[in-house]
Amino acid sequence: MYLRFLETAGDAALYRNGGPEHVTGSCFVFSPGFDRVLLCFHRKGQFWVQFGGHVEPADASVAEAAQREAREESGIADLVLLSPAIMDLDRHDLHGGFSCAAHWDVGFAAVAAPSAVTSVSDESEDVRWFPINELPAQVPPSFRTRLDNVRRMAMLLTDTH
Repeated sequence: MYLRFLETAGDAALYRNGGPEHVTGSCFVFSPGFDRVLLCFHRKGQFWVQFGGHVEPADASVAEAAQREAREESGIADLVLLSPAIMDLDRHDLHGGFSCAAHWDVGFAAVAAPSAVTSVSDESEDVRWFPINELPAQVPPSFRTRLDNVRRMAMLLTDTH
């Protein structure tokens, strides 16, 4: 479905003004031991979620957009993706407060020390570390499954078991 969407929408799929549905880039940020995840409380959505957002004209790729968004929204300026490999694809409809109808989210992963200084962006109300097995109640319906899948792939990339 994702590839069909890209074929149909063309280059417009990459930009927020390209139509009601478009690609976004996101980044799941884990602690080095993959036992914690850094999340933001999304102001519009009113849920805890990974960092991410729209592709901007200056972004060379969706991976670069995901890294930029994670840096901006977490406040961790030197955050780097583990790999440019796509670790998650998720299409989700948007409601109340969003100008878009749906996002085709392309997810990546990064690792940061829990001691890293974080800050809250204008798009969020909070940024906080959570133990993987103690996620807050206010996460999107498929978030736990997506997080588990990304975590498993990220651990394989780093040979951490």
